[in-house]
Amino acid sequence: MSKRNVTVRMNADYEYEASNLQGNTVQMDMYDAPAKKAQSPMDLLLSALGGCSAVDAVLMMKKKRKTIVDFFIEVEGDRNDGIPAFYKSIHLHFVLVSPDAKEEEFAKVVALSVDKYCSVASSIKSEITYSSEIRLPA
Repeated sequence: MSKRNVTVRMNADYEYEASNLQGNTVQMDMYDAPAKKAQSPMDLLLSALGGCSAVDAVLMMKKKRKTIVDFFIEVEGDRNDGIPAFYKSIHLHFVLVSPDAKEEEFAKVVALSVDKYCSVASSIKSEITYSSEIRLPA
């Protein structure tokens, strides 16, 4: 089993920074549009899902020796109106620009990428546990 760790630290009331053990950081904020400087945690969830499924889709098409001129995924999440405002559904629209790829083979690659290989998609279905602790200031 492989474990991953990140630490999320408050920078201000609506601003946070997540860092992994290698020192890579991601900024997050919960501001509304005009003041927004970073993605929200819910935006990052959509980004993670898109990024995870993108890697496998691209690698599988390249393995099939298909030319990739451009590739992107439009990810749309429909959130619950109440609290918590979880995603009721998420739709990923994969777009491949290629002179030699076929629709049917790309559709199969997309299905494999999301349903079988994407760790983020599988994690959304996983059990989530939690714990809490209070520490006194040093």
